[in-house]
Amino acid sequence: MTNTIQFADLAGHTVYDCDGNKIGDVGQMWYDDETGNPSWVSVRTGLFGMNESFVPIEGLRGASSGDLQTPFTKQQVKDAPNVDPEHGHLDETEEDRLYRHYGVTNRHTAQEGMAGRQGTAGRPGPQGTIGQQRAGTHDTIGRDKKQAGRTDDAMTRSEEQLRVGTESRETGRARLRKYVTTEKQQIEVPVTREEVRVEREPITEANRDAALSGPDITEAEHEVTLREERPVVDTETVPVERVRLAKEQVADTETVAGEVRKEHIEADTAGDKGTGRGRKR
Repeated sequence: MTNTIQFADLAGHTVYDCDGNKIGDVGQMWYDDETGNPSWVSVRTGLFGMNESFVPIEGLRGASSGDLQTPFTKQQVKDAPNVDPEHGHLDETEEDRLYRHYGVTNRHTAQEGMAGRQGTAGRPGPQGTIGQQRAGTHDTIGRDKKQAGRTDDAMTRSEEQLRVGTESRETGRARLRKYVTTEKQQIEVPVTREEVRVEREPITEANRDAALSGPDITEAEHEVTLREERPVVDTETVPVERVRLAKEQVADTETVAGEVRKEHIEADTAGDKGTGRGRKR
């Protein structure tokens, strides 16, 4: 860490606490018109950097990487009194509350030794003398019981909302496995065979010569060969189909539940007749 800070172009740089924990990024620089020196920086904190907390310049140290470190803790910065940076001005009460929160007794201590280091960071610092009441504020002045000093004329009601997303995870695996089985098949095969039968025909003029061509009386044999067909079984391998695994996405809905907190605002109206209390949400 170095002991000097160049206050120009600090917007967007990261601020770390005394223990090295990240607090947030620099939002704006705030100046005291009486001296022209920077006195505060706002640091974006909270979810998505939607909140801005004020950190005194006093003790803020810079590093060669451009990051900054404050001597205060992250929780101390987050618990700093709520001051809306969009109002564009710190009145005396608001600044005193901030200094008391950080334990800085002299409101100009943070500005000593800073002469000559002029410059803006991010948006230009709010103009107007610190300690003067903001012009255009409402007549209604609030008072926070938990924090000393006055607040603005309204409360901010916040609530938590569920943020739902999805994540992909493995639910199982599928695989193809090929194996061999043996089964019996029966097929009807047509076959033919030869059978013998005796045919007799009378002697006619057409066959008389053939009948008288042999000896008168003798012994003889006549043989005929019979044939038949028999089934022959063999196998051959032929492809029958192609099988693969394919994935498809099936859309469905699931119900998720979670607990969220909501702020409610009640108005105590002691002057009302009857119950003596009115409620406003």
